[in-house]
Amino acid sequence: MSPKLNSASSVQQQSVPGPSKSESVKTIGSIMTTQEFFVDMTCEGCSGAVTRVLKKLDVKFDIDLPNKKVFIESDKDTDVLLETLKKTGKTVTYIGPK
Repeated sequence: MSPKLNSASSVQQQSVPGPSKSESVKTIGSIMTTQEFFVDMTCEGCSGAVTRVLKKLDVKFDIDLPNKKVFIESDKDTDVLLETLKKTGKTVTYIGPK
């Protein structure tokens, strides 16, 4: 009967040390990537609207007004970024990762 206890306790010891799957997902989810979007901005008022909505998300971003592009560095989902930019009322298209 004691061999069963030993094998059970050794299994428990082996499963404890490693990180859990949820911890691994958190680490992967926090990788910052830069995403590129086309936003139909025609003036500084338009870029100001983009600035206002993106500041609420707490992300790093750069606006290229002459080329009508917005670069966002974030760990947030692309759909969240796209929907946030659409709140400006401008036409927005996701270009892809930079």
